[in-house]
Amino acid sequence: MVGHTVVVDQEVRDYIDAIPAEHRPLFDRLHRLILEAQPQAAVIISYKMPTYQVGKRRLHVGVWRHGVSVYGQNGRDAGFASRHPALISGKSTIRLRPEDAASIPDDEFRDLARAALEP
Repeated sequence: MVGHTVVVDQEVRDYIDAIPAEHRPLFDRLHRLILEAQPQAAVIISYKMPTYQVGKRRLHVGVWRHGVSVYGQNGRDAGFASRHPALISGKSTIRLRPEDAASIPDDEFRDLARAALEP
């Protein structure tokens, strides 16, 4: 993102620095795409994971053994869940393994972030 610097506090940096190497590329991709879609988002730690916040809207991105999970879109996902039902776990958790995410275009993740964080 040209001309936009995201301020990330030490707690967020520590979380990101501790991400296992096999999941770091996927996390970095989602981080970049969320901030491209919502450049005004603050990045904080909430529920012990990086959380992107715009106003009262929040999108949580956590790294687990399987890969990366995205939480908090609560139906505001620009149709992502209907296009990828096999990736939905529970009420509205999107569970992404690196191999799943590899076949999903960047625009789908940008649209998801835009919809989830739209005030």
